[in-house]
Amino acid sequence: QVQLVESGGGLVQAGGSLRLSCAASGRSLSFYTMAWFRQAPGKERESVAGIGRSGGNPLYADSVKGRFTISRDNAKNTVYLQMTSLKPEDTAVYYCARRVADWVTTAIYLYDFWGQGTQVTVSS
Repeated sequence: QVQLVESGGGLVQAGGSLRLSCAASGRSLSFYTMAWFRQAPGKERESVAGIGRSGGNPLYADSVKGRFTISRDNAKNTVYLQMTSLKPEDTAVYYCARRVADWVTTAIYLYDFWGQGTQVTVSS
């Protein structure tokens, strides 16, 4: 059974940092393009960052460019999201997701498998 399990969320003050992890079980993550999305209360889910199968072609939402870094360790079957200079508007549930095609996209509907999410709360 394939699973994506996010961890690393929590409560942090504005300006702080967190590193989210997305650990996969089942088939190797190296077969998948991976991405992080987030959903704040009352808002639609939005793309945060994506990364190609081999770690190339990272793609970021304008709102997080220069603050967030996506990376992956295929040997550990894990994808990371390093978040720095956090702002209250970054507060959301963060989800990782995968897709088979080897190109990065921000289109939510093109990702076919999702984790359960991890809560990130940034206080002002």
